[in-house]
Amino acid sequence: MTNNNYYSKKASITIKFTEFEVPPMKDLLLIGRQAPVGPEAVRRMAEALSPEQFSIIKIDHPKVEAVLIRNTLIEMIDKEIILQIIMEEADKLLNERMVLRAELKVAVSVQREVDLA
Repeated sequence: MTNNNYYSKKASITIKFTEFEVPPMKDLLLIGRQAPVGPEAVRRMAEALSPEQFSIIKIDHPKVEAVLIRNTLIEMIDKEIILQIIMEEADKLLNERMVLRAELKVAVSVQREVDLA
């Protein structure tokens, strides 16, 4: 008897290795509620390494206590929009004991029409 059903289970893994950087963050850090380092320590570290470049934003979330974010990002796009997108994606990856580093790149596209008459 031939089984006409096909079943496949696969995983694709991509690893991005980068050199340790100072400061040890890119554009944002998500700080879990039970992470070994808290928001105030992260804020002090960021201020010591990159003065006035980052802001700490405390959020109401079951897994995440705060987000450290590069100031230029929240100057370009509304903070609430960025946080919503970040949390939708990070919620799938993060647990309350983690500190997750992320890169967030913003590309702004502008198109205008002018009257040639």
